[in-house]
Amino acid sequence: NPPLIGFFEGFRFQPTMDPPNRVPDGHFSVRIDTGGMFRNFGSRHGLLLTFHGTGNQLLVWDPFNVAQHRVAVPPGFDEKKHFISGAVYRAAGDIQHFQVVLVSAETDELQHRQVIARVYSSETGAWGDRISTPCSSKLPTNMGFSLSVLVGHSLYWLFVDISTGRVDGIVEFDLEMQILAVKPMPVDIAKEKQGKFQLMRAEGGGLGILFLLKFSAQLWKMETDSDGVASWVLGRTVELDKLLPLNLEEEENSEEEECSEEEDNEFPFPGIQGFAEYNNVVFLWTHIHNFTVQLESLQFKKVSRTHMLARYHPFESAYAAVQMLLKMRYVTFGN
Repeated sequence: NPPLIGFFEGFRFQPTMDPPNRVPDGHFSVRIDTGGMFRNFGSRHGLLLTFHGTGNQLLVWDPFNVAQHRVAVPPGFDEKKHFISGAVYRAAGDIQHFQVVLVSAETDELQHRQVIARVYSSETGAWGDRISTPCSSKLPTNMGFSLSVLVGHSLYWLFVDISTGRVDGIVEFDLEMQILAVKPMPVDIAKEKQGKFQLMRAEGGGLGILFLLKFSAQLWKMETDSDGVASWVLGRTVELDKLLPLNLEEEENSEEEECSEEEDNEFPFPGIQGFAEYNNVVFLWTHIHNFTVQLESLQFKKVSRTHMLARYHPFESAYAAVQMLLKMRYVTFGN
């Protein structure tokens, strides 16, 4: 797996590796000269994908080569009408070209709901045909998507009700078959807040879900039986308050006289701030510090402290590419 070099918080890069492999401060820094609304769609295969809402375009940034590519959003994807999301990736063995998958949802004249997608290829410089699949009319009209996760040969997003922040399902885009599908959430944890969920690669492969229940992390896996019927199965549960140095007992004792019985139940629980898909490392916010946790080994590490609403975009890439950086460079997103 490529190492976890660091993460982006907005356009600020924070290295995470220890010396001598640590990327020097200043590398990968981004300065924004163009105004308007920007939203990161995440990074993959050494590329960062950003949506420039004001310019209605996508920015694909290669920090190793200090190169940026601008891609116009295709017709039918209008952020003013429906939330859009996207993902960038490279085909196996191809270090020159990339592809972008853009997803959204729409309601047609007959009030039929569907998820739509299109794929851009940097090799051809063009968008492919529109791809769609119907989705349940029970899904909210004001629907958004989480950041994508690549598992096997498919990209996955969570459906999110923007008005409530609750998760309503999963969108799958099969990169080989070029088809969309909508999958259900585990019944036991459906309709919870987005900050408690993270799609991931399950132990042994396949699609998994990390779900936070107070100070516990539940690891779910989608399994298929002999009849081809898929269902969710709960695997391991990790007690975060026992794994991480959260000092819960000390804080509870010090505040015991000041808090009412009802207030004691409002102790701030951990939240998910990012996920490194190749390394299966989750970024967690806690009331005392931020941590990364490797979900197989359960090794953890403290990272920079930020506010609980921050979103991290982990950057994973091969160590050999890091050695190509010879000096501090800055990229400007301008006209």
